[in-house]
Amino acid sequence: MKIHDNYNSFKVQRPVITSGVFDGVHLGHQEILKRVIDVASSVKGESVVVTFWPHPREVLKKDDSLKLINSIEEKLELLEKNGIGHVVLIPFTPEFSKLSSKEYISDILVAKLHVSNLIIGYNHHFGHDRLGDFDQILQYATTYKFTAKLLTPISINNVNISSTLIRKALQDGDIETANKYLGYQYQLSGNVIVGNKIGRTIGYPTANIKVSHNFKIIPKPGVYAIWVKIEHTLYPAMLNIGFRPTLNETTPHLSIEAHIIGFQGDIYGKEITLFFQSRIRDEVKFSGLDQLTKQLGNDREEVTKILGVK
Repeated sequence: MKIHDNYNSFKVQRPVITSGVFDGVHLGHQEILKRVIDVASSVKGESVVVTFWPHPREVLKKDDSLKLINSIEEKLELLEKNGIGHVVLIPFTPEFSKLSSKEYISDILVAKLHVSNLIIGYNHHFGHDRLGDFDQILQYATTYKFTAKLLTPISINNVNISSTLIRKALQDGDIETANKYLGYQYQLSGNVIVGNKIGRTIGYPTANIKVSHNFKIIPKPGVYAIWVKIEHTLYPAMLNIGFRPTLNETTPHLSIEAHIIGFQGDIYGKEITLFFQSRIRDEVKFSGLDQLTKQLGNDREEVTKILGVK
């Protein structure tokens, strides 16, 4: 996959384009990507995704509360895994946001990217104040002589899949639903930092993770069954997200700690990736470390069952 960060030099044969933010690259997005690739093959053209970074809401609303499913690195990796040939990555700036829907089509999609086919999802809006819609696209398609196609939504149990729905599921701790709509396991990456090392004193050493991107969604506090990728190897693990109420810390803060099953080694300072599979319980305040240790044993047994390991 080739990444283009300057559309002024973009040149491909008969580009079949889809455009959008694509946060999550979920099953609905994947259907769009598949259609783009199929059409590109049928017209002997090339598949192209036009996407934006940072997220428009960060620029337009200065929305510090916005949390995303994907980092830009994750999004690009997912687009490549889905077989896309080219990504045009447009920096979303206040100036760019002022482009009208007509200007976006005429000045960028047509004049710069030379679109031959445009395929978009059912709820796609674009241009200044998001006033552009498929009716406008059809109008301009006739004027500028390209083909346009609107895809119907992808649904599961009569629920239309959307990035908003997945974000809510993650924030509610509903990992199974989020993963079902994503079509893959939600992930977080971060560096292993030094913690208080209490876990090792009770037989459950943990890797304390500082998440690499502060705009990534942190799932609801609780205990999770996860997989941890260290370099090129996956390990089963149980993860606690929360404020460690049993420790009665004077300044509690949100911590993300993974007890990695079957791993021994020094990973301080290394980046690892967490793949979420299931949430098993809420975070609980115990009467002391003995009761916490007993519960951790039960959690580990539950996690190994879920992950299918011993």
